[in-house]
Amino acid sequence: MKGIQYVEPLVMLATLIRLFFFAALSGIVVGTGVTLFLKALLFTLQQTGHISLWMQMLLLPIGGLLNGLVLYYGNQRLSNQSDSFIAAVNLHSGIMPLKPLAIKPIAALITLSSGGSSGKFGPCAHIGGTVASLFGQLLHLKPEIQKIMVVCGISAGFSSVFGTPIAGAIFGVEVLTIGRIRHDYIFPAVVASVIAVGISKLASIPYPTYTIISSSSFSEDLFMKMIILGILCGISAWIFIELLQQIKLLFNTVQRSFHLWQPFIPFLGGVLLSILILIIPTDYLGLSIPIMNHALNGDEVPYCSFLWKALFVAITLGSGFYGGTVTPQFVIGALSGNVFAHLLGISPVLGSEVGMVAVVAAASNTPIAAIFMGYELFGSVTGLYAVIACITAYIVIGHRSVYPDQLVIYKKSLWMYLHPGIELGKENIHFSYSLLKRIERMRHHHRDGH
Repeated sequence: MKGIQYVEPLVMLATLIRLFFFAALSGIVVGTGVTLFLKALLFTLQQTGHISLWMQMLLLPIGGLLNGLVLYYGNQRLSNQSDSFIAAVNLHSGIMPLKPLAIKPIAALITLSSGGSSGKFGPCAHIGGTVASLFGQLLHLKPEIQKIMVVCGISAGFSSVFGTPIAGAIFGVEVLTIGRIRHDYIFPAVVASVIAVGISKLASIPYPTYTIISSSSFSEDLFMKMIILGILCGISAWIFIELLQQIKLLFNTVQRSFHLWQPFIPFLGGVLLSILILIIPTDYLGLSIPIMNHALNGDEVPYCSFLWKALFVAITLGSGFYGGTVTPQFVIGALSGNVFAHLLGISPVLGSEVGMVAVVAAASNTPIAAIFMGYELFGSVTGLYAVIACITAYIVIGHRSVYPDQLVIYKKSLWMYLHPGIELGKENIHFSYSLLKRIERMRHHHRDGH
């Protein structure tokens, strides 16, 4: 059409104003809802944060049973639609069921206050996505705008929890798929995130400050070591996901084999955790913020610390407790980065900071959000080295994720074959024909050589 180039900027300006309105609305309501949850969480943690070992051993099974009861009887009244925020955007036009909104936050509070090893982003993302979806439905928005509202809710929830508005905005967009980013979602996600963080700060939600490393020059030697650190952190993330999946499968097998009542399974998980803390320190229960901070400060941590944290989280979530997985990724990343930094001969502070975001890049398949988080939390020096570590870890972990409902749009390797547009948990991923032929030729050469 003639003259469209003169009218289009006005249309784009109107689009920005419209997106700003919906994003601001989402940021306000989600920021308020998440802040109320974080206030409740701070209060409950203060009540149970300094209990004795024996009281902790008693509280874990009780928390498991309460979790099981809340989720079991709460889910009985739900429809069959998934309450995943990722599936809501990718598959359900931004519609999320409303009933879990009254269940998931309560279950998360029980998990963390009883000592269950998990995170706080899961319930906050659920609050954010559901509240934003509800307002979109009340306003009778079209599906595309409805999906943007949910993305704004996810981003605002992440930002309110961690105090990183840009990383939170990118995370809410990037976590939806592997290999593609919807750029039209970024502007409203940033607006919602900034507003949500502002509301949380007004309510005096505490956000940590970390060591900002200063350096005058870029080191190529350190850059190469960051590639190695990225590989190791990608393997750490792989171990975490594998433990999570296998232990969940184990508990499901036990439940089916012995015909156990479903709410009893998280009780068993609590019992197992209670036994483990007789021989493993309680540092790995709950959010594990103190031991993570020790790692980030450069203090020496046990070599197996990241494995213990991964195991505790896998037992907690695999047995049926409800909670998030992002904070555990931070902890596992900081601990593994600290441990590997000593082996690589680099600063444990830098190693912990880079490791913290690299594990998130791998386990959540969100390397760009993780890079922004490196810059927002730790400054430009850490952020610069985090770039290569995050991308490396993201590639090394392959097609795995703590979010199995992520859609795979583009594969990470030419030597892998998959069908694009299918959820990761349902994807049939295998080696490409060219790689299999190459392997077969190598085997023939090996036989001929003998």
